[in-house]
Amino acid sequence: MLSPQSAEGPAWTFLTNHAHVLICIARDPGIRTRDLAVLIGITERAVQRIIADLVAEQYLIRERHGRRNRYVVRHTLHLRHPIEAQRRVIDLLALVGDVIPQCSG
Repeated sequence: MLSPQSAEGPAWTFLTNHAHVLICIARDPGIRTRDLAVLIGITERAVQRIIADLVAEQYLIRERHGRRNRYVVRHTLHLRHPIEAQRRVIDLLALVGDVIPQCSG
């Protein structure tokens, strides 16, 4: 499990905040934006923007469940950057050891 960044935490990481959000949602599709923000170490507004990006590009499907959102990760989509474009979302999730039964194609 990811731990929140502390004030003396790393100045940079190998994965972007978009990847962090996607990984956390794959682990817990019902996670709240507030909890994502604390876990990743960014603002709740930043999490909302990232989720909006991921939904707009169809990496996530947002489903309303009562007053809460749940997300489905589309694990067969290719990653965006030309360097990793031959890889899919499922490859990223496998890299960090996630099992993804709730994912969609």
